[in-house]
Amino acid sequence: MWWFQQGLSFLPSALVIWTAAAFIFSYITAITLHHVDPALPYISDTGTVAPEKCLFGAMLNVTAVLCVATIYVRYKQVHALTPEENRIIRLNKAGLVLGLLSCLGLSIVANFQKTTLFAAHVSGAVLTFGLGSLYMFVQTILSYQMQPRIHGKQVFWIRLLVVVWCAVSAFSMLTCSSLLYSGNFGTDIVQKLHWNPEEKGYVLHMITTAAEWSMSFSFFGFFLTYIRDFQKISLRVEANLQGLTLYDAAPCPVNNERTRLLSRDL
Repeated sequence: MWWFQQGLSFLPSALVIWTAAAFIFSYITAITLHHVDPALPYISDTGTVAPEKCLFGAMLNVTAVLCVATIYVRYKQVHALTPEENRIIRLNKAGLVLGLLSCLGLSIVANFQKTTLFAAHVSGAVLTFGLGSLYMFVQTILSYQMQPRIHGKQVFWIRLLVVVWCAVSAFSMLTCSSLLYSGNFGTDIVQKLHWNPEEKGYVLHMITTAAEWSMSFSFFGFFLTYIRDFQKISLRVEANLQGLTLYDAAPCPVNNERTRLLSRDL
């Protein structure tokens, strides 16, 4: 049996591979059609102009669905492993809410381009990166509290390093983008897709875009740490029938039907 066939480990794997493919295909299309500069454009700039925006939006919507599934499975796994620890239960629920809101933000980013509805696009980016970073932080705290009884210390340290990587990237992106959009470098920056190295603000632009790509890669790295954990879990779906027919009649007891969902039992 291959590693991705064990449990639900294919979920985080598919999430990372699909999202990377969305970035790569949109980037190649935008570069080929000369819609953006080859040197580190904003990720969303590669999905701003047709036809790449159609590809970018469709693939990121699928990413949002995969992300919801991955976050939910992680929530159920932590809940099953620590059913009576109130602190972990509260953190786990908080992580679920943060993760789902981050997925909503990703869908907003995919469907509202910055050149069309800048406010909606920025709101989606804040949800995706901001709440997504908090989700990673909460999951790292959970990893700390679950070791060494549930898993080894190595998992915690790897996730902590990825969270620090994400925090450094976020700080660099926020600092440079605040300076860039302060109004000292022109008023058309929001709509700008092409940059000249001799323009004012070019260095800040490059640092901001590099930090954005770096932050995205930190998300990839964090979800990849789920692969080993997800090899040890599967989910079931259970149908509870209230009668033998679908007519409006008094229910009669029937046997419940349990069906495997996606993989083997926990």
